Amino acid sequence: MELFRKSGRELSAMMLKREISVEDLLRAHLCRIEQIENKVKAFITITEERALKLARELDRQLASGAMDDRLSDLWGIPIGLKDNLLTRGIRTTSGSKMLAEYFPPYDATVVERLTRGGTILMGKTNLDEFAMGSSTENSAFYPTRNPWDLTRVPGGSSGGSAAAVAAGEVVLALGSDTGGSIRQPAAFCGIVGLKPTYGSVSRYGLIAFASSMDQIGPLTRDVTDSALVLNQLIGYDPRDSTSVRRGTEDFTQALITDVKDIKLGVPQEYFEQNIHPEISQLTYKAIRILEKLGAQVEEVSLPHTEMALPTYYILAPAEASSNLSRFDGIRFGKRAHEVTDLNDLYSLTRSEGFGSEVKRRIMLGTYTLSVGYYDQYYRKAQKVRTLIIEDFARVFANFDVLISPTTPTTAFKLQENLQNPLAMYKSDILTVPANLAGIPAISIPIGFDSTGLPIGLQILGKHFAEATLLRVAYTLEQELGLLAKKDWGITR
Repeated sequence: MELFRKSGRELSAMMLKREISVEDLLRAHLCRIEQIENKVKAFITITEERALKLARELDRQLASGAMDDRLSDLWGIPIGLKDNLLTRGIRTTSGSKMLAEYFPPYDATVVERLTRGGTILMGKTNLDEFAMGSSTENSAFYPTRNPWDLTRVPGGSSGGSAAAVAAGEVVLALGSDTGGSIRQPAAFCGIVGLKPTYGSVSRYGLIAFASSMDQIGPLTRDVTDSALVLNQLIGYDPRDSTSVRRGTEDFTQALITDVKDIKLGVPQEYFEQNIHPEISQLTYKAIRILEKLGAQVEEVSLPHTEMALPTYYILAPAEASSNLSRFDGIRFGKRAHEVTDLNDLYSLTRSEGFGSEVKRRIMLGTYTLSVGYYDQYYRKAQKVRTLIIEDFARVFANFDVLISPTTPTTAFKLQENLQNPLAMYKSDILTVPANLAGIPAISIPIGFDSTGLPIGLQILGKHFAEATLLRVAYTLEQELGLLAKKDWGITR
């Protein structure tokens, strides 16, 4: 089997046994990128020369024998990073003309931690501009395509990361999730996507969209690799004021096929959102499998679910309008030329530097924060957010996890929803509640629709209960056995 089809755990074992070198692995993925990147368009920047230099250095370290007892489980593994994560000396665009030539002076905390673990950066992946979108069509550079069907979107905003993993261009990637931007593209591309509890993973060095909801997480081919990445990412960071102190945990210990003591809730409102029948059928089939394995299953109610999407699209644009005010043509980023005064500089810089979706959200956010509308919209949305948080708290008092579809549809056609923002926003209707509540959630592939497109299932858990999510996800993954039956995300 080609190396690019294997998981991180498998490849790590092969390197430690000296069956392959780090450079062998890297070149296999560079070859894969050369074969299909012109079709998929998952990357904005590819760091080939830097990656090869690091691979040779890691091989020298391994050959010396001095590193064997200090290697992480991700040592030597090729990765991709969503291009809103700062990388020192490597262009970081956030998918925008505003930052098209921005080279950060420091690394994001998650980049530091993965670098210490010995991973090798293959490049920066494409995204919707400033992470605002659900299809990766809002990138200022080009749209990314779904490796399962090049006429369809990979989801967004972490679509480049999801497509790169699904197509075998990297072993794993990081994305950011503000309203489903890891889980939705994971579902569309047939891979695993995990959003950790808010505050568990440092946001230092993440270009902010909506700071109270943004969270960094992994996109991987299987649940095991997600656990390995979490081991590297989770931990307190004093540079992030929202970072939470939590004890050290080895998430691979949660990878057991036993759900006998799990109480599983099925939120009825999540199945009332125009879910495609094939997605509902496969989701219920997965629930029945877990029930047969011993999980206690019961229908539950989250009554404020229908308010989650409008709440999100008031609060997130409000935070975005504040976060993006720094891009003014003076401090850093693009600057307009041939301006007559300061107002002209602000206006031209932002009109030239931002795309239409970013402008739309800035205007929405500025409106809801303005005098006379703050109480009517923003304050009321915050109150509804509290009700959504209370819904989850009430249900999780009696249940360990909740299960639902990840998305109401499978991957839609390119440009199908591009001129219909409301239809685009609705693709996140099942994922945004977890961001509003700050709880962890994972999407795993559970099968395919009649056209061969992947279908994802979402598991939601209590705050800081990532281990329980991984346990349920791993059990279902092993029981379905899809990894052994299908070449995941290999362009046909």
